[in-house]
Amino acid sequence: MSTPESTRDLLQALHKVTTRKQRPHGEQGLDRVIFGVAGVLALAFVVWGFVSPEGLSAVAGDLLTGTISNFGWLFVIAASFFLIFVIVVAASKFGTIRLGKDDEVPEFRTSSWIAMMFASGMGIGLVFYGVAEPLWYYMAPPPRTVDAQTSEAMLTAMGTTMFHWGLYPWAMYAIVGLGLAYGTFRLGRRQLFSSMFVPLFGQKAVDGVGGKVINILAILATLFGSACSLGLGAIQIGGGIQSVGLMESIGTTTLVVIIAVLTAGFVASAASGIAKGIQALSNINMVLAILLAVLVFIGGPTLFILNVLPNALGSFIADLPHMASRTAASGGAELEAWMSSWTIFYWAWWVSWTPFVGLFIARISRGRTIRQFVTGVLFVPTVISLIWFSVMGGGAIGIQQRAEASGGVVEPIVNLVEGAPDLNFDTALFDFMLHLQVPGWLSVTMMIVAVVLIGIFFVTSADSASIVMGTLSENGSTEPSRRIVIFWGVAVGAVAAAMLLAGGDEPAAALTGLKNITIVSSLPFLIVMLLLCVSLWKDLSQDAVVLQGQLARQVLADTVATAVDRYDGEPFEIHTMEAGTDEQEAVPATADTVTGERENASSS
Repeated sequence: MSTPESTRDLLQALHKVTTRKQRPHGEQGLDRVIFGVAGVLALAFVVWGFVSPEGLSAVAGDLLTGTISNFGWLFVIAASFFLIFVIVVAASKFGTIRLGKDDEVPEFRTSSWIAMMFASGMGIGLVFYGVAEPLWYYMAPPPRTVDAQTSEAMLTAMGTTMFHWGLYPWAMYAIVGLGLAYGTFRLGRRQLFSSMFVPLFGQKAVDGVGGKVINILAILATLFGSACSLGLGAIQIGGGIQSVGLMESIGTTTLVVIIAVLTAGFVASAASGIAKGIQALSNINMVLAILLAVLVFIGGPTLFILNVLPNALGSFIADLPHMASRTAASGGAELEAWMSSWTIFYWAWWVSWTPFVGLFIARISRGRTIRQFVTGVLFVPTVISLIWFSVMGGGAIGIQQRAEASGGVVEPIVNLVEGAPDLNFDTALFDFMLHLQVPGWLSVTMMIVAVVLIGIFFVTSADSASIVMGTLSENGSTEPSRRIVIFWGVAVGAVAAAMLLAGGDEPAAALTGLKNITIVSSLPFLIVMLLLCVSLWKDLSQDAVVLQGQLARQVLADTVATAVDRYDGEPFEIHTMEAGTDEQEAVPATADTVTGERENASSS
């Protein structure tokens, strides 16, 4: 029989995919346009922040208002779309595609892979918000939900916290990580964000101005997202210094000094080129985080924490539809302000972190199938976050409830002042430790451990983010030059300082400044990520594994149709044979057998 048009098209597409050369495009070395434009914009922002922090703050506030009013809905819809998208990709025919060659095995054992995923899932944000966020929601629940300081408020607090820190951020990271891992390890492309858009815009456009714009946006997203994290770290280190009594108060100037000292530490480590030292610091951080959580679990309301774990998961699942669809339209100005401070800020923060985290998880996931990748990336960090917030935030709520039930005998962590919690975010973790049932010396020791933990996170985060920006500046180089890495490391610290100055003199105002600038700066890259989903779907649709499956189904359908015509409704059998073989095996047909003779592969 003659080959049907659809079958011929599939054969040609499969031949094109299997015979294409896996070679990166573009030039080697520093891309002067990408580095120059991104570097100038970063320097201009820093100069603006130091010369006129009030002006920067005013512009950021105006841009924030416009972003929330006009694009708040886009952040809300995009976040849910990203989660649905990665789940559909993993559950579909694409799930069996391997991030590498078909015969590759995972580069790391599953246990090591999970351990590294754990390391990437921990960061300054978890330490900063671990106590403060659930406790704040308990004292001041989201508008139009439940009454404050009730058992329902505890459930809402834990469910909302998991909404912000669980599946949603890791779905965003998974999209970028999947695109980079697939393009790099399976197709041989460079580790550039622009490379992921080849199926959408074509190689020529990606190598041109459009690709450079995408890579510049990726650098700026990483820069501001990392600077926001480092700003939070500086605020909390300042809170620790204040809590242990080394200083009575912490102002923005002191925070800038803290950033300068830690940035100098990063530059020293980067200049020495001791990559093993950074890896050792990461391992130390993981141990310190686990140690801190264990001490809090033992010294806090242990039984309450154990009860919070399933409650947090159940509340997240039960409230997910409402939380995922919540916009300013359902609550007016009050809810709009809340969304800006919490949900939209988080979605913007996670979007800005996707270049760094996405590249990291891509590098450690070579050889795994897409289904394994998505399952691990979504659920391992979510479980870690569930445990962390249940121990830290759940423990704080337990102590707060105990104080409320004591009638003033036990001092609460937080009080209501004019209807609002007097919760100080930069000292919340340390205030919580002072309420644990442990000796005073151990509380102080735990505070010091927390400060060291945050400081190391600062150094390792700056190092990792700088390497990512260096990679994007040097055409996807896996080992960017030291001077470029140092430049971006210093830039991250300087931008963090400028963002703090734009917020105001007090840490609380500085935190607001960090949030405002993060939301505004992430909007362009949010649009890039939406386009990435389209490009990734097109890429996966042309994969050899997918085309082979389509070809097999098409050949089978053509063969059965031909056999039905040939045997005119009589029972028939289908035989397979190697191409060019003339021998046929006779197999008796039975009444319930529906098979047919298949022509050899050369005529199909």
